[in-house]
Amino acid sequence: MQSCIPLVLRNVSLSGGRVADIAVRDGVVSHAGAGGPTDRIIDCRGLFVLPAAVDMHVHMRGGAQSAKEDWGSGSRSALAGGVTVVVDQPNTLPPINNPDALRARVFEAKSHSLCSFAINSSVTFDTPVKAMWSSGAMAFGETFFARSSYGEAISSQELGTALREIHTCGALATIHAEEIAEGDDRDLVFHDTLRSVAGELRAVEAIRECNTAGCRLHFCHMSTMASVTAAAAAGSVEVTPHHLFLSHEQFRPDDTYGKVNPPLRSEKERKGLWAAWKTIDVIASDHAPHTPAEKQVPFRVAPSGIPGVETMVPLLLGAVLAKKASLPDVIRKTSQEPAELLGIPPAGFVPGDRGDFALYPKESVRIDPDTLHSRCGFSPFAGLPAVFPRLVILGGTVVYEEGEFSAGSPVWFAGNGYYP
Repeated sequence: MQSCIPLVLRNVSLSGGRVADIAVRDGVVSHAGAGGPTDRIIDCRGLFVLPAAVDMHVHMRGGAQSAKEDWGSGSRSALAGGVTVVVDQPNTLPPINNPDALRARVFEAKSHSLCSFAINSSVTFDTPVKAMWSSGAMAFGETFFARSSYGEAISSQELGTALREIHTCGALATIHAEEIAEGDDRDLVFHDTLRSVAGELRAVEAIRECNTAGCRLHFCHMSTMASVTAAAAAGSVEVTPHHLFLSHEQFRPDDTYGKVNPPLRSEKERKGLWAAWKTIDVIASDHAPHTPAEKQVPFRVAPSGIPGVETMVPLLLGAVLAKKASLPDVIRKTSQEPAELLGIPPAGFVPGDRGDFALYPKESVRIDPDTLHSRCGFSPFAGLPAVFPRLVILGGTVVYEEGEFSAGSPVWFAGNGYYP
């Protein structure tokens, strides 16, 4: 007697025009073709069906920073944006700079996260790289080549030493490449000037020179076409939605809700970044929430960072509807390529793929910050067109449907050096 399949996605439009039923059993795709007996059928006719996204650059806060965000609110925000795996950055309070801190962070996420996750190790002059690798760090960094909110800069010499040790592990080093000039950081225009386009490019080139060991490099949140091109010659390249969709000219000069590192650039630079679209490997949100009270202070002292995990894929699908990007490109940059870089099983439509999917209508709405799930309560993308998922599946279980969340079975993805 044929057993029932727990979940079948019916009438899924695949690349090349093929329509198939996707069966999911035990958390993975078991069959792509005609469906059989099943416990639940979801008709996907007229919907975008995407392998769920992997956001490889988030700051989930928690602990002493729980007023900004915690794993509960941050993971709900991720799922509501079609993201089922997040990679948390290590510039937490306290930072993830030793195995005990890493284990505590994993425990915190296991206790509260609704989505799957990985945790990166910080990189400082005294980081025990091999111990962090064997304790389950997914990658090393975001490594700050220039200081940022809650991130202290590392010197060129220290970075070169760290990259040699990371290379011996076969691990990935993720790099925050900026150069900061002295000056009065009084508004968005000056913020762009002090953390300049030319300085970002020089930082990329300096990091390339540091990497004498040939370590695998991933350049975080590149904000200009020139930086994307230079970084692509040395490693993989990540770009954020805020650098693709926002410029400082769209804000009042003193609007701290647009303050982020690297800065929002000019409209000319923003359009140039789209011209580098084919060279970009990964779109990641750099989700970095702060409370309105922290943002509503004089520009000089306001923290840098904006929320974005929930709006990342919806904004990109808005661009698909506007014919500015293709759906296969969005899938590659938000799901396939991040999974490959991190060495985790991909989500997809082939038997054996992770059974993580997000189903989207083929129409956009305007982003309303009041409907988003991040604890910080604001979004710099307010009013932009976006396509939000109706339903999200994690490991074959529906975990988000029409605004309601359900418990699934999220996974901790440890790095490849993990030794329990």
